[in-house]
Amino acid sequence: MKLPLFYRPGIHASEVEVLMDEHSSKHIVQVLRMQVGEKLQLTDGKGNLYTTEIMDDHRKKCSVSILEKSQITNHKSQIIIAVSPLKNTSRFEWFLEKATEIGVTEIIPLLCERTEKQHFKWERMQGILISAMLQSQQAWLPLLHEPIKFTHYLSDLYSTAFLHKMIAHCEGENNKEGIQKIADPSKAQLILIGPEGDFTKKEIEFAINNGCVPVSLGSTRLRTETAGIVAATLLSIP
Repeated sequence: MKLPLFYRPGIHASEVEVLMDEHSSKHIVQVLRMQVGEKLQLTDGKGNLYTTEIMDDHRKKCSVSILEKSQITNHKSQIIIAVSPLKNTSRFEWFLEKATEIGVTEIIPLLCERTEKQHFKWERMQGILISAMLQSQQAWLPLLHEPIKFTHYLSDLYSTAFLHKMIAHCEGENNKEGIQKIADPSKAQLILIGPEGDFTKKEIEFAINNGCVPVSLGSTRLRTETAGIVAATLLSIP
């Protein structure tokens, strides 16, 4: 049986004892009813996994000692999803959860011409990523960016040679290759996913002029969050 896994960022290499925050302490002591001497695991979300033993089972400031440290290698190529936020926040949160479970490495909320205005609650979204990482027993936390305008993001990426850049859109659907034929796992892979109503023609042209290859995600019209998950899944397959 696997040990319970918790998120604890910022663990220094020299640390031998770690103090947990109040939320994690309460879960360890009051929910799981763990006691001094029992073992659990910590991750900093950057691939480091720590096996620890409870030293103080205080319900607000539980402390653990580090017994063993290991580095979990991320064997997949980097998958970066730049996707328009949605007016229906719960649907976007569902995307964040599932993308984390699949193993996406970066998520960029992309503000497009047809993106509907909404208040982006970064801390809540980050919490969803952390929960999904722990639930799926991973040691790598996706990097969640603040929302950025479509043109600003692509302009900054123009000279980035290590990226394989793709854009999924619905214009001229029969003239595009499937994403798995276009994908290049030897590089970090970036896929742009538009809002409800798709990218505008101007945005599609701008993306292509900035080095993005148009790709197809299949023969059916997908919701934004579904398109993001389909792209992430196909890119994660070796």
